[in-house]
Amino acid sequence: MSKSNDKKGQSSLELLITLSFGLFILLPIAIVAFIQVSNSNTSLSGVEAQQASSKLASVATLVGSEGYPARQDVEINVPSGVVNIFVGNLINGVGHEIIFEIVSPVNNSYVSTYTPVNVSGNLGGIISPGTYLINVSVQYYCPSNPNVGCVYMQPVV
Repeated sequence: MSKSNDKKGQSSLELLITLSFGLFILLPIAIVAFIQVSNSNTSLSGVEAQQASSKLASVATLVGSEGYPARQDVEINVPSGVVNIFVGNLINGVGHEIIFEIVSPVNNSYVSTYTPVNVSGNLGGIISPGTYLINVSVQYYCPSNPNVGCVYMQPVV
């Protein structure tokens, strides 16, 4: 009877060793696949943020060239991972950039688009993914700096 128990124990040990080797090989593959999926999501968010930023910049340029009291509402899609949107510069003052800050598992990145007109705005409250309607209007006196005119952007409520 002891020979039968030894054979069962030996086959169980062999099966356990075989499964361990299989898991040892599969675990790194699963980790690499997870990292690749995460990087793909970050890249996709960057591309979508670039599209939204470019759309806002082109509408700001168009409206700015028309002059006061021109205004236009534009619909943008904010991707996942966006933690802040700066208009003008990184402190939402008057400037020439529209900047999306995107967070990823590795670091934060910035997607920026230049516009030839002075822009400013308050889009910092838009942080969840989705579609938003943004009012883009020419102002004689910019709310963030009353000494200059600008194209001002704010969400339509």
